Amino acid sequence: MTQRADHDGGSSTMSTEPVAGDTRQSRQLARQRAITEAVVAEGAVRIEQLAERFQISLMTVHRDLDELEARGILRKSRGVATALSTSLIESSDVYRLSRQSAEKEALAVAAMSFVEPGQAIFLDDSTTVLRMAPHLADKTPLTVITNVLSLINELRGTTGINLLGLGGQYYNWCSAFMGPMTTQTIAGLQADLFIMSTSAITKDIAFHQFLETIETKRAMFESANRRILLADHTKFERQALHALAPLKDFDTVIVDDGTAPEHVERMRSKGIEVLVAPTPRRLSKS
Repeated sequence: MTQRADHDGGSSTMSTEPVAGDTRQSRQLARQRAITEAVVAEGAVRIEQLAERFQISLMTVHRDLDELEARGILRKSRGVATALSTSLIESSDVYRLSRQSAEKEALAVAAMSFVEPGQAIFLDDSTTVLRMAPHLADKTPLTVITNVLSLINELRGTTGINLLGLGGQYYNWCSAFMGPMTTQTIAGLQADLFIMSTSAITKDIAFHQFLETIETKRAMFESANRRILLADHTKFERQALHALAPLKDFDTVIVDDGTAPEHVERMRSKGIEVLVAPTPRRLSKS
């Protein structure tokens, strides 16, 4: 509380409203947004460079990064603030939303060809699948089942969509609910279609860094009659720790046209149904 004089009445009163706190908090939030934008734009930035760039102390940078890490937005490791994924840690949805935008839109549009009115569909926590949200109203009525808070917010109030949200433990970094409560609920459902993406593809197997994510996707996989995988070309260049499923177990794998032809040919030679989605930018050049 702060004490201030009541000049009208000549007496003093006690106010519970912060005077300088609001300004300090707004500066902190603005600085954290700027730090996030800088790290997301570059992928990784040394902590000393952030201190110099924003003219703040190392202690302040570490404190900001600790808060951003707790919110699942950035990570810090060995003196570096990073938004990039590793084989053990997936990048936040904030970072992933800014990457491969054209490719993700192409994959989302291609995936819509598998959605039919009257279906019940599982949608996972990938930012690629999130791109489907604006298109789903064209295929109503639909029952959409998801554990993704950002997707729920996108679809709430959409006419013709019966929205079923899956609860559980909430994870900031992917804006999703996961864990035993989530998988138990999924096990009691049966959907027509499951559309998902993955962090990495190695030896034609879908991988992810986070075990709880794997368990949630696998539960949806087992509870759907048809499974569609969306994978932009960068997924073939990455590695992750936990295996989800071989690509041959999916009914269709949709890739963008930036995917190396040898990947497409190899998958098809194994009997994997592969659909190549043209990106808008490449279409505009032809």
